[in-house]
Amino acid sequence: MPTYDYECDACHHTFELFQGINDPIKKKCPECKKLKLRRLFGTGGALMFKGSGFYQTDYRSDSYKKAAKNDKPAEKKSESKPAAKKKD
Repeated sequence: MPTYDYECDACHHTFELFQGINDPIKKKCPECKKLKLRRLFGTGGALMFKGSGFYQTDYRSDSYKKAAKNDKPAEKKSESKPAAKKKD
């Protein structure tokens, strides 16, 4: 549920109210009790995408994922050679 900012036009009291989107807009100021309350426009809650990217991991088609795997260069396997022995 979002938090809304309200301001009274009569006494200029401002406050935040945590209420549902479909809840009716409050009209009565809790300080002066007049019906001069209005809801302020704000930025609201920001939508943030974190992590590796939902658009790449969750919503890509299977054909795209397969093509992306084929485009990756093959990893080179390094051959391990035994270390040369030192002569004393």
